[in-house]
Amino acid sequence: MNITNQTKIFSVGRRKTSIATTVLIPKVNMEIKSSFKINGRLADEYFQYNFNYLNTIEDPLRKLELLNHYEVVVSVKGGGLTGQVDAIKLALARSLCKLDKENFRTILKSKGFLSRNARIKERRKYGLKKARKASQSSKR
Repeated sequence: MNITNQTKIFSVGRRKTSIATTVLIPKVNMEIKSSFKINGRLADEYFQYNFNYLNTIEDPLRKLELLNHYEVVVSVKGGGLTGQVDAIKLALARSLCKLDKENFRTILKSKGFLSRNARIKERRKYGLKKARKASQSSKR
C-alpha cells in the first residue's frame, strides 16, 4: 500500500477514563514541522509545554520515521493529562498500523505501542473507606 495515496485515517485509543480519536492526514508540504492539534489547540499548548507528554505522543511516528509526513488531529475527553497522553499514543499507533499492516505492525508491537493498558481505578465498596482500606479494628 502506498502511503501517499491514503486520505484520512481514523482510530480510537483508550486509557483509564480517557478516550482519544485521532485523524491522520498526509501532508502536502513536507518542509513544515509536525503538527499535532488536540481539541483545536496545538499540542504544546494543550499539554502545557511538558516535553515528556509531547515526546510520548510523537513516539510512534518517530520510531517509524514519519514525524513530518502527517498532520495529526486529535479529539480527546475524560481523565487527566497522563491518561489522555497514553490514549493518544495508542490511537496514533493503531492508525499507523492501518496504513501499512505488514511493515509497521511488527515495529509498533515490539515497542509496546499497540497494547491497551486496561488498568482502571477500583470501585469503592460499602463499609470501607476506599476500595480496600478499612477502618482500624479496636481490641476492646
